[in-house]
Amino acid sequence: MDLIIKIYRKHKEAIDYLFWGGVAFLLSMVLFYLFANVMNIYEQIANIISWVICVIFTYLTNRTFVFCSKVKGFKNIFKEFKDFVTARLLTLVMENAILFVMIDLLNLNNMVSKLVGQFVVIVSNYFLSKLWIFKKKKADK
Repeated sequence: MDLIIKIYRKHKEAIDYLFWGGVAFLLSMVLFYLFANVMNIYEQIANIISWVICVIFTYLTNRTFVFCSKVKGFKNIFKEFKDFVTARLLTLVMENAILFVMIDLLNLNNMVSKLVGQFVVIVSNYFLSKLWIFKKKKADK
């Protein structure tokens, strides 16, 4: 048990990101499925709707549990959230481009296409969050 705790403490940020990212991934996939396949909303629109919900969820979990943001005050938290949304908009465009090519041009299954898009998004979002949005200041280290 001590070894597990030691490993967790050493890799806490990555493990927490994988856990909360996994929850967000499942949420995104389920919402996309419901909107696109149950409600028959066009895939690009379904993806945007699920994205809005997941961005709010992911910001809260990344800020609180993954990167343990120390930012305080409405103005500073708003800036952090704005930067987070800006970075996520970039990966939303990437994912929608992947969905368009795979679904509309190549006529592939929408859930397989979403899975591929999510893989690209998860990797991109981690680096954008770590290196830009929740970048540790020298005083935080």
